[in-house]
Amino acid sequence: MSQFFYIHPDNPQQRLLRQACDLIRNGGVVVYPTDSGYAIGCQMDDKNALERLCRIRQIEKEHKFTLMCKDMSELSIYAKVDNQAFRQIKNNTPGPYTFVLKATKEVPNRLQNPKRKTIGIRVPANNIALGLLQEFGEPLMSTSLILPGNNFAESDPDEIRDKLEKQVDLIIHGGFLGQHLTTVVDMSEGYAEVIRHGSGDVSVFG
Repeated sequence: MSQFFYIHPDNPQQRLLRQACDLIRNGGVVVYPTDSGYAIGCQMDDKNALERLCRIRQIEKEHKFTLMCKDMSELSIYAKVDNQAFRQIKNNTPGPYTFVLKATKEVPNRLQNPKRKTIGIRVPANNIALGLLQEFGEPLMSTSLILPGNNFAESDPDEIRDKLEKQVDLIIHGGFLGQHLTTVVDMSEGYAEVIRHGSGDVSVFG
């Protein structure tokens, strides 16, 4: 049976964020709010937690995963970012963008694209997500909480509880969220290529 935390969307309670991070460090799989609906995540080095996450979402281990980062400095540890890309990413984070970049050696091989050695990285514009990442001290391995048969991320935490309370360790209730896909921008080859149009403005990468 999962735990269920009500965390304030504007002023997240630090005590609850600490408890959430303790669960993740102990192998937990957590559902938490972002600026593009709810996400499901775990510690990036935890192979067992990743396998559980894949079973819940019914996805393969080759799925394009995302590292959720707290800021640009953390992003730069896990992705290779040249000066031009750094400026473009910095100007659009936090925000509804996922950036595909060449991974550094800090990223476990199983999370990288096996052929291109890339990783998706984003800095979410959500106070709960950012507070969780700040407290955790490293990125969360994440993917949108899109359940089998659906096309959009889950947005209602009470419905999530009904569906997943026996499968995950923690559900963070951060309010009802709209269903907004991120804009995905591939910057791994030295230029910006928009590969999915979402809620982030694509004209800034023209």
